[in-house]
Amino acid sequence: MKVEKTVLAKLNKCYAVAPLQYQGNCCFIVAAEKEDPCCLFASDGALKDTLWTGPGGVMTMVQVPGTDGQLLATAKFYSPDESLDAELVVVTPEGNGRWNMRTLTPIPHVHRFDILERNGVNWLIVCTVKSGQNYPGDWSYAGKVYASVLPEDLSVFDREHPLKLRVIKDGLHRNHGYTRSTRDGILSGLVSADEGVFRITPPETRDGEWQIERLLNSPTSDALLLDLDGDGQEELCTLSPFHGERVTVWHQNDDGFVPVWMFAEDAPFSHAICGAYLAGVPTFVTGHRGGKKNLMAIRYDRAAGDYSVTILDEGRGPANVMHFVNDDGVDILIAANRETDEVAMYKITE
Repeated sequence: MKVEKTVLAKLNKCYAVAPLQYQGNCCFIVAAEKEDPCCLFASDGALKDTLWTGPGGVMTMVQVPGTDGQLLATAKFYSPDESLDAELVVVTPEGNGRWNMRTLTPIPHVHRFDILERNGVNWLIVCTVKSGQNYPGDWSYAGKVYASVLPEDLSVFDREHPLKLRVIKDGLHRNHGYTRSTRDGILSGLVSADEGVFRITPPETRDGEWQIERLLNSPTSDALLLDLDGDGQEELCTLSPFHGERVTVWHQNDDGFVPVWMFAEDAPFSHAICGAYLAGVPTFVTGHRGGKKNLMAIRYDRAAGDYSVTILDEGRGPANVMHFVNDDGVDILIAANRETDEVAMYKITE
């Protein structure tokens, strides 16, 4: 695997990364954990615009489906202990470099969210890392998962008129991880917490109920599903426990998911996670913010009958990573290397 790295920008405590379709182009955005800007980049890495200069505290960003650049984002989540004033905001391009930010709904401790479409309905799923605290470091108040149909017209919502959400799952301590999954053509979300990994699937109809299935019952910080060994069945790839050091691949049998491989070294503060087909090969990409601060690619080696690890970068401390294929058909990884304030692009070829 050949890796060509380019540092695109310096952004203090850069954290969140997301794709954005804007003005007919495939772009991506990178935002900061602290009081710093959100930057818009073209697919070639050129800096195009600044969406906002504050507030920061951005953990997640998701484009509103069917729009030209409108997105939802978390704001004012500066750390788990500094997230009581966190909220979801809607950001809308107004032209000439102007972007309007407005509160969609205040929701303390909101960390991850997504928009999942099913049968023509866009569902908003929102995860809070906890639901309160008595002192810094207090995790006794379990996090929750909220949901709502996402209305087509978001212009009617603001701080005084917030979008209403309802709880669909509670009792999730250190409710940290979220990735998107597809099964039989239906989108769902994988939610990770001390209580394990849960697949949460939107209702079939507007009046239906959410389906919640526990895949794993051990404490997990982040997880994704990807068929790494090519047997037609997805493996569960996990980082555990909360902000932990273990990187594990689980295979499903009649008794559920069982561990079949674990990274031999500790990877402290494992955090970045992404599933991608790099040069056509299914790859679990992960990064850790402590220790060696590596960005790693994990694949199944058919010849050896085991998993192999390639170090893509060292000493950078990625918080999050995303994948896309550029106009030339080259696989691209974008990493928010939080521990070194670095927005980085990696071109991956074989």
